[in-house]
Amino acid sequence: VQLQASGGGLVQPGGSLRLSCSVSRRIWGDITMGWHRQAPGKQRELVASITPSGSTNYADSAKGRFTISRDNAKNTVSLQMTSLKPEDTAVYYCKLHMITADYWGQGTLVTVSS
Repeated sequence: VQLQASGGGLVQPGGSLRLSCSVSRRIWGDITMGWHRQAPGKQRELVASITPSGSTNYADSAKGRFTISRDNAKNTVSLQMTSLKPEDTAVYYCKLHMITADYWGQGTLVTVSS
C-alpha cells in the first residue's frame, strides 16, 4: 500500500492550504484515514481522522480551523487547513489504519511564516 501526500508549502500566518493524500488501494470498508504531523523536535501527533462512516475526530489545536474529508471513489483523503499559525509548521503525514496494519505516507512539509 502506498500513500502519496501533496499540497504542502510555505504560507503566511492566517493563510490556508489543502493537503491531499492519494492511496494505492481502496479506502472504503473498514479503513480509517488520518492526518498526523511532526514538528521539529516534537513527537508525531494526530491532527484529524475520519472513519469509514465519515465520523471525524480533531486535535484540539485543529478544531474549528481544519477539515478532514475523504473520497472513497477516488481513494483520497484531504485536509483543508485555514487560519494557519506558525505553530502549525510541521511535516504532515497521511495514515491509513485498518485492523491488520497501519500505513504511512512520506509526509509533506507545511511552513507557516511571514
